Amino acid sequence: MKLPEKPEKETMYFIGVTTKQSSIMDVFPKWNEILNLNAELIGIDIDIHAPKEDYIKAVQFIREHERAKGALVTTHKIDIFDAAWDYFDFLDPHAAIQQELSCISKKDNEVYGFAKDPITSGRSMEEFIPENFWAEHGGEVLIIGAGGSARAIASYLFDPENGDNIPSRLIVNNRSKPRLDKFADMFKLINDDVNVEYNLTPDIEDNDRILAEVKPYSLVINATGLGKDRPGSPLSDDCTFPENSLVWELNYRGGLKFMHQALDQKEEQNLYVEDGWKYFIHGWSEHISEVFDIELTDEKLKVLDEAASDLKK
Repeated sequence: MKLPEKPEKETMYFIGVTTKQSSIMDVFPKWNEILNLNAELIGIDIDIHAPKEDYIKAVQFIREHERAKGALVTTHKIDIFDAAWDYFDFLDPHAAIQQELSCISKKDNEVYGFAKDPITSGRSMEEFIPENFWAEHGGEVLIIGAGGSARAIASYLFDPENGDNIPSRLIVNNRSKPRLDKFADMFKLINDDVNVEYNLTPDIEDNDRILAEVKPYSLVINATGLGKDRPGSPLSDDCTFPENSLVWELNYRGGLKFMHQALDQKEEQNLYVEDGWKYFIHGWSEHISEVFDIELTDEKLKVLDEAASDLKK
């Protein structure tokens, strides 16, 4: 990992894996102009599951430099929490429960940590999951991957405040057991009355087999990162998605093989397929709002969305 130079103007950092490839590098200059921030966005690339010291150095860099306003963290949300949680002066309740950090900000020389995904994933799902979908159809949720985004999505969908409009079952697949165990510990704090199934799935065929048993009118999510930072999909081309279901590819760039596998079955299985673009918009706008301490109205969010969508086209 290579840290940036000392910032000469107010700067927000993007802690990820391949940050230069992200659309935010094209979008931020336009948003910077719209919001009149007069700021920069600089990426800090860290290898997946890097040594603890790398995450600590990134947090310390932001703490030490006055013009370093904060950061959005992707991919490393759990690792940076595990390595550096005690380098923060404040953690919001979501960060404490989820044990992940997606946002770093500073107030009065103190460093604050937030887990924004329960908020931003919820806003994204509200845009494509029909109203009362779960109460009307009784479908399930299959999340492939047990990282920070997966935990945040489950927290939103199974919040007890949703009443009877929650999925009938949660199925979580992951290729390593520690992440599954951590997910289970966290989820007990969210809703201990849910029918949950945790599956160790080191092979693609394991995911195919479990997917084939999911009910119609369900939600299937790729939360693995495969298709963006790493090529491929957690499913094989022989997989079968459940009929009348929603398929959410959390990635918006890269090969997006998972999304294309779902699109190949869209007509036959009557699928609704969503990529991660809205998740990207809600995520970045919420983090920018926190880092620069600005309020984003619905009208302003619409302007930001339109500007980003124009650049995407």
